[in-house]
Amino acid sequence: MAQDTAKADIGVYGLGTMGSALALNLADNGFNVAVTNRETSWINDFIKEDTDLAGQLTGHTDLADFIQAIKTPRTILFMIPSGKPMDMMIETVKPLLSEGDTIIDGGNADFNETRRRSAELDGTGLHFVGMGVSGGEDGARHGPSMMVGGTDHSWTQLKPMAEAIAAKFEGTPCVAHVGSDGAGHFVKTVHNGIEYADMQMIAEIYGLLRDQGGQDPVQIGQMFDRWAKGPLSSYLIEISGAALQSVDSKTGKPMVDVILDKAGQKGTGGWTLIEALKLGQSANAIEAAVGARSWSSEKDMRMAAEPLLDKGALNVDLPSEDDLENAMLAGRILGHAQGFRILSAASEEFEWSLDMAQIAEIWRAGCIIRSALLDEFASAFRAELPFDHLILAPVMRIRLAGSILGLRRVVAASVLTGQPVPALSAALAWHDSMALGRGTANMIQSQRDFFGAHGFERLDMDGKHHGDWNDV
Repeated sequence: MAQDTAKADIGVYGLGTMGSALALNLADNGFNVAVTNRETSWINDFIKEDTDLAGQLTGHTDLADFIQAIKTPRTILFMIPSGKPMDMMIETVKPLLSEGDTIIDGGNADFNETRRRSAELDGTGLHFVGMGVSGGEDGARHGPSMMVGGTDHSWTQLKPMAEAIAAKFEGTPCVAHVGSDGAGHFVKTVHNGIEYADMQMIAEIYGLLRDQGGQDPVQIGQMFDRWAKGPLSSYLIEISGAALQSVDSKTGKPMVDVILDKAGQKGTGGWTLIEALKLGQSANAIEAAVGARSWSSEKDMRMAAEPLLDKGALNVDLPSEDDLENAMLAGRILGHAQGFRILSAASEEFEWSLDMAQIAEIWRAGCIIRSALLDEFASAFRAELPFDHLILAPVMRIRLAGSILGLRRVVAASVLTGQPVPALSAALAWHDSMALGRGTANMIQSQRDFFGAHGFERLDMDGKHHGDWNDV
């Protein structure tokens, strides 16, 4: 019988950057790991790379042998491209699996597809897990943040291994079973959307100081180093400071100055926006960040447009470093708040019962958006939270009250000098919209009823009404 000869605690299929790192992390934490790969020539090379762990890694060129080498009920982690490759893999391995076995998709996958796959396996005796993994190669190797969606049965199998390899924040593993079916991949998608916004805001502050302040990369990098010691302490601020002070060995120039100003995206930022719109939520700071990457791809057009378009810019004093720091702080709070609102809406829509405090806590270490603020967010979610809205938490209101003026000054100076700050300005616009008790949607409703007789609600009586409009 398979369980008589099997010795692997888990199987890892896919020895690319992330799969290799996770397999080594598992082995490093005392688990026996069976590995395989589509390109079988990679297997022996991978095992030979780390001779200290070779005794806990077994390579298999045959898929059936790989599966038989894993203890039942099996836990198999697939680190392969999302989409059709995952569907094909499920169909291939299903006949080789036994009741109680768990298939884990550890890649960046569309949560809708994860929900579909979970539903298709429901009743077969097999289980499907969508697991978001954040932290890049180094995180996967030494401690990622992981967001797990799936059945309780699967989590029982996976939990000891996941908690062992996860990043730790003051001893607490940064991994959790966040909900059923696609919950894990959805939380990871929103994590990446927040990441887009945070990165874009940092880039906008860099651009303002470079283009309007005439500062060189080292000066700006040293400022980020200072910020990393305060309330903005975070992985992204730290690496931004280090990147700006790095030197290109080929030219001796600052590394950032030899990099083409074009940025791509792998889809998760766009997925965040699509799902936010479906759920009736605003994510304009994230949308601005995704849009900025798209605009950056039009490099030739921008080069041609620069001498042709008159910005009508003014010369104004640049904001102080304190204002810049506060602008980043306010922008980060608002960007995260939008992300958590999307999570809250999805939790209700899909009946996931997402724990926002728990999610903030598993992001405190290992993941790309780890920051000192996440501990404050977790505490805010565990306290009284009006309308379940992060920006209304008492501690966040205090944070915003002390930083929003800096955001205003930075956005104002940028607008007047013609410096684009799409994410920072979007965050400010959202803040001001939420802070305005009487908005302007009554004007929108007037227009809709005027041209399309769509009707509206009145302040002074119930029901649907139409207006008395003058002819034009």
